[in-house]
Amino acid sequence: MPNVSLHRFDASTDKAAETVLSEAVFGQPVSADLLHRAVRIQLLNKRQGTAATKTRGEVSGGGRKPWAQKHTGRARHGSTRSPIWRHGGVTFGPRPREWDLVLPTRMRRKALATALSARFQDGKVQVIDRIGFAKPRTKDAIDLLDRLSCPPKTLIIVAPEEYGVPVAKSFANIPGVTCARADALTVYEVLGHDGILLTADAVRALEERLSDGE
Repeated sequence: MPNVSLHRFDASTDKAAETVLSEAVFGQPVSADLLHRAVRIQLLNKRQGTAATKTRGEVSGGGRKPWAQKHTGRARHGSTRSPIWRHGGVTFGPRPREWDLVLPTRMRRKALATALSARFQDGKVQVIDRIGFAKPRTKDAIDLLDRLSCPPKTLIIVAPEEYGVPVAKSFANIPGVTCARADALTVYEVLGHDGILLTADAVRALEERLSDGE
């Protein structure tokens, strides 16, 4: 079973205990193919799909033939809106489209567990009993991260009931640091940070989410 140090939020000197993590969430074999699919689909689904160009039938002008077909010494043209003309239409340009793809639920859960397992195997996962800021204060958040020796790009994962104004705003102004809810966590967020700090309740929420479904 994966073991990790359990830090104390209220400890003046951080003397960590030890806790056991779920094998189903933090002990999975790493599949690069599955992680690639999950990240690719997530990035595709974020695309708006609104890029568009006008074809020769949509640009303005070009209602008449620019010059006679013959006897001018110039090439034959039927419209000034041809793609080879300046201000003409665009050939094979982007058109509005849907980029959305769907990853099956079981694969999506498996991918998230694989990403968390990969970070655990790299020694980048830490667990704290709670994050209990009384009010939003960036300095308190920085002091906590410094005490735990968290890297500059750290992902803070808290349980849904812990994600309130004091916690979210305390980390909001720290460059490279992201605070996320366990029930909305994505593979891209996990792989996009160098370190992960979870609360004990977030660990339980992830174990419930990845075992019973999303």
